[in-house]
Amino acid sequence: MDGLNVSDVNLQVQLHPSRSNNVRKSVLRELSSLLLRFNEKFQGVVLAYEFNIDKVPEILPSMHPYLYVRLKAKLLLFSPKPDMLLEGKVVKVRQESIHVIILGFSSAIITDKDIREEFQYKTKHGKDLFVSRSHKRHVIKAGTMIRLLVKSVDEETLCISGSLLPAHTGSILWLDKHVENVSLTDGSNKRRRGNEEESVMQEPSRTSAEAYSMVDHYIKKSKKHREYATQKPSRSEAYSAISDHSIKKSKKHRESAMQEPSRSEAYSAISDNSIKKSKKHKTREES
Repeated sequence: MDGLNVSDVNLQVQLHPSRSNNVRKSVLRELSSLLLRFNEKFQGVVLAYEFNIDKVPEILPSMHPYLYVRLKAKLLLFSPKPDMLLEGKVVKVRQESIHVIILGFSSAIITDKDIREEFQYKTKHGKDLFVSRSHKRHVIKAGTMIRLLVKSVDEETLCISGSLLPAHTGSILWLDKHVENVSLTDGSNKRRRGNEEESVMQEPSRTSAEAYSMVDHYIKKSKKHREYATQKPSRSEAYSAISDHSIKKSKKHRESAMQEPSRSEAYSAISDNSIKKSKKHKTREES
């Protein structure tokens, strides 16, 4: 979790002479007053400490003498800043917000506008919860430990405004089991965005290539059309060929008509033939 850091500091503690019998216990009491409070000097909330007394306590000469104790201490500080990832326990879920406790003392609220559309609000067995549309087992309800993104921090009240918009936020239990899938999804989304940018950059060349191929197609088509046009006779040539054919046909018809006997000649030939047949018949009867 972000926001936690250890700081090495030099401290000075003033103790009343009446506490000189047990200096260490008195120092512990003084340092305990710093816990779970925002300290401007350290720019954070003191969560824990350990210390060593650097020198033997000295009495300061003044109107009110005090024991002057120098310490070397290590402080565990909680310093949340915007865009940090924090972890906390959900204590209440409503349709318009999710309420979280961080480290047992700092409160955080996530409003519905800061909850990504992947999560859908539902009520199941009287309990309010948010369920992922893409992963049914990714559920946020009261008692769930979640990871959230810090939007802003109120130092006086230690109240944090959080967000669940990033893909790597949500239920810690689910995220730890599917961290590889989430990272792969983020990587594929980045690659997809990169490919889209590359395709946009390459779009003019692709368009020009398509245009060139279309031009080549029409050029080949026009060449074929011209070759076909040169091989094909023109309309006038076709008409002249048809007329020549009809003239030749008419000439053949006239020649056949000239060679064929007329109807009168055919009738005369038939009558002559019948006269000859009748004469032969009469000679047979006389004989």
